[in-house]
Amino acid sequence: MAYLFVHEDREYLLDPGERFESDLGILEVPEDVTPGEVVETHLGTGFTVRRLRGPDLFNHLERTGAPMMPRDVGLVVGKTGVAAGDRVLDAGTGTGILSAYMGRLGADVVTYERDPEFAEVARQNMAIAGVEDAVEVRTGDVTDDLDELSGFDVLTLDTEDAPTVVERTPTLLERGGSLAVYSPFVENTRAAAEAATEVGLEQVETLDTIQREMDFDDRGSRPATAGVGHTGYLTFARRP
Repeated sequence: MAYLFVHEDREYLLDPGERFESDLGILEVPEDVTPGEVVETHLGTGFTVRRLRGPDLFNHLERTGAPMMPRDVGLVVGKTGVAAGDRVLDAGTGTGILSAYMGRLGADVVTYERDPEFAEVARQNMAIAGVEDAVEVRTGDVTDDLDELSGFDVLTLDTEDAPTVVERTPTLLERGGSLAVYSPFVENTRAAAEAATEVGLEQVETLDTIQREMDFDDRGSRPATAGVGHTGYLTFARRP
């Protein structure tokens, strides 16, 4: 597992035994490095070693597109209740942020990624996150395997064909199991929500995940005017 090496506003993701060079000096990472210790470069600059946490995954894993934001991951975790021991079916792996989060919670995750190169990057990211034993990254389209999949506690989708998969949730999910569908577009979101209702899922709701950071200064306090508040739509439902 890789660790973060932090000096003031600098953060580097490094492996035990790695040699890293920067303007702060050469950093020789010990093989037995542990979180909490300080490792110095040959110039005497100290880097504090930190274990990777969830937000660090978003900032440091190799990206193959726009990864799911931590706030969206938080909604998925909070609304589905995904926990240790759950079996999770995920489709649209991408960078693998959501899968890594769920794996670190103790869930057993099977995630599908169509692009072979993206899937390989995701596997590497799972190793960095320390969840390669909990998250199985499959290369392919989940819709090709729907007849063979069943018995999951949670289903998470971030794909264009999500409505097609939602139609199969009665056979994919255990009773009481939860569904979460993410989409940046309202048309696909509506189709997924309608499919969930049509197949008899309950507690169907869709949220627009808008969030604004606050600015505080001498003049007063107000929401920040910079940045994008909207990231996407999340639809949730449960199998009765």
